[in-house]
Amino acid sequence: MSNILVIESSARQQGSVSRLLTEQFIAQWQTAHPADQIQVRDLAVEQVPHLDANLLGGWMTPAEQQSSAEQSALLLSDKLTAEVLAADVLVLAAPMYNFAIPSTLKAWLDHVLRAGVTFKYTETGPQGLLTGKRAFVLTARGGIYAGGSMDHQEPYLRQALGFIGIHDVSFIHAEGLNLGGEFMDKGLAAARAQLAQVA
Repeated sequence: MSNILVIESSARQQGSVSRLLTEQFIAQWQTAHPADQIQVRDLAVEQVPHLDANLLGGWMTPAEQQSSAEQSALLLSDKLTAEVLAADVLVLAAPMYNFAIPSTLKAWLDHVLRAGVTFKYTETGPQGLLTGKRAFVLTARGGIYAGGSMDHQEPYLRQALGFIGIHDVSFIHAEGLNLGGEFMDKGLAAARAQLAQVA
């Protein structure tokens, strides 16, 4: 049995292509792996605070010296990090906003990329601690950006996930969604076809 952690980051509950892709992923995975546990964290519903002085203080201050605000911030970060640690498979649903990921997803990453927990510093540089995990990234994009200079999603997420030791990462892009009927249909169909092979 494996644990699957799905992170939704679309600001929209209705009409979201990334959420449609997530629904397909979950349905297919449950059919292929009925014993697996799937947890969904929706960053639009349960918003994660952006990195602030309280969280930094919670990480850097001894427990007995932490303020109540620092303790509260640290508790949330601990919870989010524990979810990632427990997951065997991580699924990030990421619409493209202004050539990059949603700020909510960046905030989540700021909570779970933690020195001494998900990565560590060594004499030869940083080392990821979450080895052996797989990740799938489901993106929705108005234009066509894969492999181009304006795609700041895939390179960033590959680097961030690799930094914590997750190197087995598959990207499924639904592109051209704002370019008109044929482009939208083709982009969505291509993403759905790739998803059909995942589970």
